[in-house]
Amino acid sequence: MKIKQLIDLKFDNRFTKELPADAETINNRRQVFNACYSLVTPSQVTNPTLVAYSEEVADLLDLDPTVCKSKAFTDTFVGNQILPSMNPYATCYGGHQFGHWAGQLGDGRAINLGEIVNQQNQRWAIQLKGAGPTPYSRTADGLAVLRSSVREFLCSEAMHHLGVPTTHALSLITTGETVIRDMFYNGNPQAEPGAVVCRVAPSFTRFGHFQILSARGELDLLKQLVDYTIITDFSHLGAPSPQTYSIWFREVCQKTAEMIVHWQRVGFVHGVMNTDNMSILGLTIDYGPYGWLENYDPGWTPNTTDAEQKRYRFGNQPQIAFWNLGQLANALFPLIKKEQALHDAMDCYSETFETGWQTMMAHKLGLQAFKPSTDDDLCAELLIIMQLVETDMTLFYRQLAKIDCSQGLEETQIDSAVDRLSPAYYVPEQITPTYQLRLKQWLKTYGQRIQNDQRSHSERLNQMNAVNPLYVLRNYLAQLAIDKAEQGDFAGVHELLDALRHPYTEKDGKAHYSAKRPDWARQRAGCSMLSCSS
Repeated sequence: MKIKQLIDLKFDNRFTKELPADAETINNRRQVFNACYSLVTPSQVTNPTLVAYSEEVADLLDLDPTVCKSKAFTDTFVGNQILPSMNPYATCYGGHQFGHWAGQLGDGRAINLGEIVNQQNQRWAIQLKGAGPTPYSRTADGLAVLRSSVREFLCSEAMHHLGVPTTHALSLITTGETVIRDMFYNGNPQAEPGAVVCRVAPSFTRFGHFQILSARGELDLLKQLVDYTIITDFSHLGAPSPQTYSIWFREVCQKTAEMIVHWQRVGFVHGVMNTDNMSILGLTIDYGPYGWLENYDPGWTPNTTDAEQKRYRFGNQPQIAFWNLGQLANALFPLIKKEQALHDAMDCYSETFETGWQTMMAHKLGLQAFKPSTDDDLCAELLIIMQLVETDMTLFYRQLAKIDCSQGLEETQIDSAVDRLSPAYYVPEQITPTYQLRLKQWLKTYGQRIQNDQRSHSERLNQMNAVNPLYVLRNYLAQLAIDKAEQGDFAGVHELLDALRHPYTEKDGKAHYSAKRPDWARQRAGCSMLSCSS
């Protein structure tokens, strides 16, 4: 039965009921000790307007569509109206940023409204991003601009439909006010439209929540938070104990590995894999300067802040996740006290990622199973070939699936197979005879591998198209929607959201959403690299 009045939402608010609050109640920037959160109230805004909402997320919360189109919905999820059962708060956490310990960070522009328990007895934390300052805002204002909010809203839902573990976004609402931002930190601040995104997840707990307590020596509170997390989010592991802590950390490692495999599968680059941006549930969290690989380049990062070091480049994401888990292991050591148990859990990450990557590549290539004796070299050579010229990763796999090589590829078929891949190339002049020779040799080897599997063309095509998306949230597509939205036209957001709902299925009239990056977008702000400014 759908909820037709927001007041009927069932808030549980276990986080604030069971964990200690900041003793200070004034909302001023400060260091917060011996507390997991601070009570805060969202800032009031003058003229909120609903840009879009996610029907799928509304369904998770049992909300009737009529509620989502109401003034009460807009007022509530922009922060102007606090329901009686809500208990707004911002949490305290720390983290490593670009490899360096940053101390206290916390929810600087996120305010949690509370936790809902839906009719399926699922718990969903509700959080507003851009709803005003908190004690953790440091020198910032706690607000967000429309361009980054459009990107967060669309990407959260795009990732969900791609099958990638992720937080969700319920709504995107403009505030009617402007926010001053220096988009590229180059001394050119401008007034931009303000907005608030309502994010939804089973939990927003991050690695950094545990790190800050351990770093400060607040070990009793560390134990309390770990116990709470296990009871609330990992209840299947049983009662908290030193043994359970080890099993729990192992599961965190496993979930993180599975998430990273999905990132690599679809070509997603997070851009800011700081430990404070890592979910304890293995969910993709904090959509800032992210991007999708367009031309396949393992060294690419979408983050201007990381342009020189490229710490968070696409090809380094598996290693960074491992490093981040190591920092979490250090934070948990005072509770687990068994170095070998932590090492074993880290090994589980490596094993899960390796097995997951092999299975993922087998599926992307239409193989029945990954056979290291042949497929290690097959995959390695493919990834080299894709880097030799500007090759659109998303389109390459979709075009490869169309080549019928169920009976292998004869010499007479190779040229047409190469032609089939041509839509994936950005610069046709790069397709030299030397490149073609190497590609043709790979295609012959690949065709023989497929023939050995004895699979029909349709069977392989269906498998490949089920894991290789056609529609992804390319940066230039997001920017086009942002350009319109900043002029008050939200149709682009709605149309793009609709296209991204079915990323694996080709739809009539949607060809422009699967097109590779146009030349005008190669270097344009917002279409290639982005900053953390929001």
